Amino acid sequence: MAWRLFLSKTLNLTPPLPNPKILKICEFSTSFLVTKIPKKLRKKHKKPESARTRPVQPHASTHSRLESILTRDSTFRFLTKTKQFLSKQPQRVLRLDDAGKLHRELGFPRGRKVLRSIQRHPLIFETYRHVDNKMWFGFTDFAEELLQEESSIMDAMEIDRVKKVRKLLMMSKDKRIPLSTIYHNRLLFGIPEDFRDRVAKYPEYFRIVVENDAKRILELVNWDPTLAVSELERQFVVSEDTVVKAFKFPVKYGKDLGLDENDTRKLNLLNTLPLVSPYSDGWKLDMWSLEAEKYRVGIVHEFLNLTVEKRASIHNIVEFKEEFSLTRRTYEMLKKQPRTFYLAGTEMNWAVFLKDAYDENGVLIDKDPQVIFNEKLYNFAQMQQREVFSGIDEK
Repeated sequence: MAWRLFLSKTLNLTPPLPNPKILKICEFSTSFLVTKIPKKLRKKHKKPESARTRPVQPHASTHSRLESILTRDSTFRFLTKTKQFLSKQPQRVLRLDDAGKLHRELGFPRGRKVLRSIQRHPLIFETYRHVDNKMWFGFTDFAEELLQEESSIMDAMEIDRVKKVRKLLMMSKDKRIPLSTIYHNRLLFGIPEDFRDRVAKYPEYFRIVVENDAKRILELVNWDPTLAVSELERQFVVSEDTVVKAFKFPVKYGKDLGLDENDTRKLNLLNTLPLVSPYSDGWKLDMWSLEAEKYRVGIVHEFLNLTVEKRASIHNIVEFKEEFSLTRRTYEMLKKQPRTFYLAGTEMNWAVFLKDAYDENGVLIDKDPQVIFNEKLYNFAQMQQREVFSGIDEK
């Protein structure tokens, strides 16, 4: 026992103290390990808003009824586009395999089965197996009756549609518009599918010119001064105050003028009226002058008045950009006139409404026969059984 104590004292067998420097270097770290948090516990990061998703109107200023009209258009996009496409097909039928490749022409989501969209409107579309053992689809007998009714409306409203096109030509810069532009926007004005053929019936109004690139241009033959009166000018005669309050073109002035509120209102009023007629040569004005802006505001106002629903989308307006001398700042220009125009949708895909054409509930006050027909078609398109519409059809 004694020798053990002796050895422990002489050899100093106690373990040495750890070196703090070495300890720091060799310290074990778990930073390289990836720890997974369950999905339900992860924080949801909101996607940054963009012009594609950011609404035009702030929540407090939103008109839900007018916004819902755009939602309705999206809901019935397949119905509207497929009705147009099928109507131009031989026998008004289309093979289902071919239809599945035409998502853009028929208006159904890409990658989805077209049959699903067809089955949503059983009163309008039907499928059947042809003798070639292939599935085809077309209009139901009831839908064919509706199409015949719509054709009768087009015939009855032909003179009115001719008048609309004449006014469009009179507003245009060179009194000419490509036929393709009018055709692409024909539903906006209630113009029939075969309008390009009907034009030949009115040589006293229209002339078709074929340019070197084979583009067909519709030109105005005669200027009619009785048509060169805008809706705003008619309203001004009836009620001057209504038109005065409809627009606002603030004037920039220095603070050193010391104007009170009443003087400021009078100064702005002087620059609000008179508006520049959309049937004048306003395109010759300095592009960024106040008079030129008044001219462009009047152009858009009259353009919307010529539509059957008193509204248009950005895509419709852009197609007439060259003919009506509109600028890229049309969106900002319309936003400055909230008393007259209501902009709905998103900043990238917006539509503009004439506020005076709709009542406080967002219902169109003066409905064109084509609008009444479209509303009836939408009602039938939502029905699943044919037995329930006999009473509505009588209305």
